[in-house]
Amino acid sequence: MSESGKNRREAAAAARAASQSGQKRRERTIRIVGAVTVLVVVAGIIGIAVVAKSTDTTGQPVTATADPAAAIPTGVFPTGDVNEYGVPYNAAATGVPVLTIWEDFQCPSCANLEETNGAGIIKLADEGKVQLVWRPTTFLDARLGNDASTRAVAAWGCAVDAGKTFEYHNVVFKNQPLEGDGYSDEQLLTFATAAGIAGPALDTFTQCVTARTYVGWAANSYDTFLKKNVPGTPAGFLNGNPLGEGVLGDPVALAAAVAAEAAK
Repeated sequence: MSESGKNRREAAAAARAASQSGQKRRERTIRIVGAVTVLVVVAGIIGIAVVAKSTDTTGQPVTATADPAAAIPTGVFPTGDVNEYGVPYNAAATGVPVLTIWEDFQCPSCANLEETNGAGIIKLADEGKVQLVWRPTTFLDARLGNDASTRAVAAWGCAVDAGKTFEYHNVVFKNQPLEGDGYSDEQLLTFATAAGIAGPALDTFTQCVTARTYVGWAANSYDTFLKKNVPGTPAGFLNGNPLGEGVLGDPVALAAAVAAEAAK
């Protein structure tokens, strides 16, 4: 074998090896680029899902800022009142302890309170032993990345106007979605029928919800919640004094606390 022939064969082998190495590098690059592309697409889908969850069913996010001049539902305590923006259950009750309860419609513990002692709380109010005031807040919107609490409170305001304060309040909590899923506009509108709103009143309710009439009220109540440094929900206060942990959900303990406050 001539030296030149041997050199040619070695050069050809080296060229093939270099070509194969380059092909492997290209294949590896294609796989990496493909994997990155998949990750980008998945991230985009997740991003779209997060944006969708933080908006109402029309795709438009509900934004609200505190405004003392914002409309409030019929009978709700006005700006400057000790219970400003609170919803009275039995406003005519006077000379008895005032039981105020801060709630967020997306709060699982609030729904649990309604289930365990909602009836007991209403019984105390119906018997005239307390004046009951519900105070809505929407702090879970920011934590859950949606606007469902704000829209639920605004819809409740429309139900207050329709004279179905208690009924709508109960329906919303009984149909609380999984944490983070939020309420859709369709659900909030459908709850009206379950709460007993019908006929012309239902038309008015629907217009009220669609127009976001009480979104400002929801923002005002949330602003008050923050200013008062309420630690969370549900939070109960009797004549402005915080109730001990677990008292709200215990019919016996709550009745005893009310009786003790009334005796002062």
